[in-house]
Amino acid sequence: MPSSIVIHTARRQLELFEDNIRINRFPIAVGKSSTPTPHGFYYIATKAMYPGGVFGSRWMGLSLPSYGIHGTNNPASIGQAVSLGCIRMHNHDAELLYQYVEIGTPVKIQS
Repeated sequence: MPSSIVIHTARRQLELFEDNIRINRFPIAVGKSSTPTPHGFYYIATKAMYPGGVFGSRWMGLSLPSYGIHGTNNPASIGQAVSLGCIRMHNHDAELLYQYVEIGTPVKIQS
């Protein structure tokens, strides 16, 4: 069951697809105006459980070095444009997403 992710920075939403059918939608935080989340086509390059600190309980690194999808130790930031360019999620949402994605899962980031 191939998964893919589409991130809408303007709506601050992440959508998870399985076989081209949307199976979930999550609220996210995105990059602030001085460090915007980069639009484009990427893939999940690394995965880590409990990376610590600002990354919350899960890290899913993108093929663009230094950028990723991760949990947060600041849940009040979800829905805001506050990150250094990464995609922040509530920890429980990041944990759910982590179960679905594999190394190589496509990620499309758009406005």
